[in-house]
Amino acid sequence: MIHGIDENIAFVPISIAVVVISDTRTLDTDTSGKTLEERIRNAGHTVFERKIVQDDIDAIRAIVTEYMDNPDIDAVITSGGTGLTGRDVTVEAIKPLLDKVIDGFSVVYHQVSFESIGLSTLQSRAFAGLTKNTFIFCLPGSYGAVKDGWDKVISAQLDIRHRPCNMVELIPRLAEK
Repeated sequence: MIHGIDENIAFVPISIAVVVISDTRTLDTDTSGKTLEERIRNAGHTVFERKIVQDDIDAIRAIVTEYMDNPDIDAVITSGGTGLTGRDVTVEAIKPLLDKVIDGFSVVYHQVSFESIGLSTLQSRAFAGLTKNTFIFCLPGSYGAVKDGWDKVISAQLDIRHRPCNMVELIPRLAEK
């Protein structure tokens, strides 16, 4: 097997927090966060929590900092606030918190997004990184963006069975000096 899921390896669930960044959504009207939560659970992982926070740098930083300081959370996936408007501040809130940026995530995400929405993918500033041994993935807020981001990019990297490599097998080594 060159790449893909190796069924001979046992699945290892991780704990993932979902943060929806929006001034207008509630838990009842939040289809993107609900979609992420369902897909995470269906993959066999644990959803630590799903929260909605306002498009506000301090509010976003507060919840992401809380999650990255929690040793029970392996990854955070955000939805929303990665666009170009004045209220889109997820990038400005989270990037300064990162120890390392995962540059390849943005490249691959945009390739996948281009297949779905063409050149409109240019309006997204989706990104990922690592901080305090926690993976952070920041997706646009639309249902399609979340679906593509999880289904075509993130889910495989958060599955220890994915070959030739994945991010889950790195978790025990993230704190190495």
